[in-house]
Amino acid sequence: MTTPSLDAHVRLDSHPAHSSAVTASLTGTQAHVAHVALEADGWVAVAENVLVLARIDREEPYWAEKAAQALNAEGITTEIAPKLREAIDEEWTWANYPMSWCTRSDIREVSDRAQKIYDDILYGHLLIHAHAQDGDTTVAVGTYLSGGKSVYLHGENHLRKIDFTFDSPAQALVAFEEAHDDTMRPGPAPMTDTERAAARARTSLEAPAAEHEASLPAPETVPAYAADAGDHDALLDAFLDTHGNWQKWRTWSDETTHAIHEEQTLRIEHIHDAVARETAWTIAAYETPVSDRMWVFTATGTTPAPVLQALLDHLACNEGWDTALGTPVDEKTVTAATQPLSDAGWKHTVDGRWIRWTTPAGDAGVQFDAFAAQHPIHNLDTWTIWAGPSPDHAAWTLTASPYTPSLLLADLSETLAHGTGTRLPQATTRVRMRSLPTAAMAAPVAKPSQTVSRPR
Repeated sequence: MTTPSLDAHVRLDSHPAHSSAVTASLTGTQAHVAHVALEADGWVAVAENVLVLARIDREEPYWAEKAAQALNAEGITTEIAPKLREAIDEEWTWANYPMSWCTRSDIREVSDRAQKIYDDILYGHLLIHAHAQDGDTTVAVGTYLSGGKSVYLHGENHLRKIDFTFDSPAQALVAFEEAHDDTMRPGPAPMTDTERAAARARTSLEAPAAEHEASLPAPETVPAYAADAGDHDALLDAFLDTHGNWQKWRTWSDETTHAIHEEQTLRIEHIHDAVARETAWTIAAYETPVSDRMWVFTATGTTPAPVLQALLDHLACNEGWDTALGTPVDEKTVTAATQPLSDAGWKHTVDGRWIRWTTPAGDAGVQFDAFAAQHPIHNLDTWTIWAGPSPDHAAWTLTASPYTPSLLLADLSETLAHGTGTRLPQATTRVRMRSLPTAAMAAPVAKPSQTVSRPR
């Protein structure tokens, strides 16, 4: 029997301000039928006859196609925009996924279970009592309001899962406190960047910064080494969009992006939410796609935008990464790498194994480690570029191994010596410490219920 056609049309398209979210624009006298169907499937209205699907597992294109199929089956005409069709058909490359035995379908099932947990928390079905830090991830304990089952949650975003269940909230809280007393905090954990982005997508079709631009103070022009870090993600996206000889790889989490040159001998790894002074960028060059590294270069998350842009420009416009193994690091290469600093009047000093070039004010510098240069096989940090009080207390740091091309280092030296950037006035923030009341946890420690098995 043929399903009767309804006077309703749905156009699915990519969200204009969120990389994976999907919008649904509804028209027709019976558009309310499609509206009800989509809301029942997790879509949220953001404007009249406009709904958004924004998930923390980044699988919106897949579920949008499923929604289109369901709507078509109900006699509702559905159109998929070309950009969204590309996202639906995109082949993902997963690197270092923690559950290496999973197929692509298995990964989607794991992610969907994590999404359901997130939705239960978001809509008040799962009440989170406390959270804690467990190594490099977050754990939490909560209770389902319907049925009273208490659960121990492990992980964040699309990797969150239920590890244990308990017979009561009291048992769950006491066991959780015993395991995580040092880092335990009341209530749910702060939203992750992924959760925050999904929340913005469900409330607005605009980019998040647009509404605040008018209130931002005017930036000041400063030397490149003192500029703000800016948006590193945007710099990388612009680099990849402009240079088609680089391929972007999607990793098992949204925390890291890999980019590989078409020759597969130069690779970039960018950790999006790295701690400010920890390594956020790693660039490595190889003689062949399967050989050991020739050289490696790192940058912290607070590296100023002009300095990072100079680095990416060099990678785009030069093929200087093909430095042959065995090329000595001698006085000639050191001089070539630092000539712009000398020409600009940076102070040159020698302190044992360390050779340094610093600004007259001493607030930035380049350091060469002569000892590390004599042991190149270990890829030791031979070059350190920094800004701040000293190399040991730097606001940001770049490091490079012995065979890093002198042309690349010279380009960076030129930017440090003569480049400029912008910096906003420093803002101050206050941190409020919260303590967890423990009077309600005086009962003996209870073991997890044996009725639920652990994930294998």
